[in-house]
Amino acid sequence: MIFRLLALVGVIGLIVVLFLFKDQVRKLQQYGYIGIFLISIAANATIIIPLPGVAFTTAMGAIFNPVGVAFAAGLGAAIGELSGYIAGFSGQAVMERAALYQRLTDWMRQHQRLAYLVIFVLAFIPNPLFDLAGMASGALKLPLWKFLLACTAGKILKMLMFAYAGYFGINWLTSLFTPK
Repeated sequence: MIFRLLALVGVIGLIVVLFLFKDQVRKLQQYGYIGIFLISIAANATIIIPLPGVAFTTAMGAIFNPVGVAFAAGLGAAIGELSGYIAGFSGQAVMERAALYQRLTDWMRQHQRLAYLVIFVLAFIPNPLFDLAGMASGALKLPLWKFLLACTAGKILKMLMFAYAGYFGINWLTSLFTPK
């Protein structure tokens, strides 16, 4: 019980710190892939309240190698999503009374073999619902390593799309303004 309470307090504390120091978090981009990784952790560690991690990934894809950006951002995003998993594991999920959260948790409980596919798909598709999947995974005590594996795979693929969007977008814009 104490561990669950400490986990919840830790997650809430992390969210507060991220918002209080958001300007300092933005300065991390000067550190290349390490900065991308750290900003991605910060952008995904918030529960329900999204920070613009994919916009940052798109911008960094225009500057750095998109594959490297995708791996740094995807791995950071997966680690950041542990906040939702821990909130669910603590038994104090923010959304536990919400109907959608309850339906998702019930479905994942009944279809545990498919739960990891749901985690992967929700991690891949840009949407605010992934926090619910993370909380449900923690509440159901799904193995952490399996949650992280499915989440990381989905996040890396999603970040790959955004990084290449930045890469091709900047090349396209450059070609528009380059004299022929």
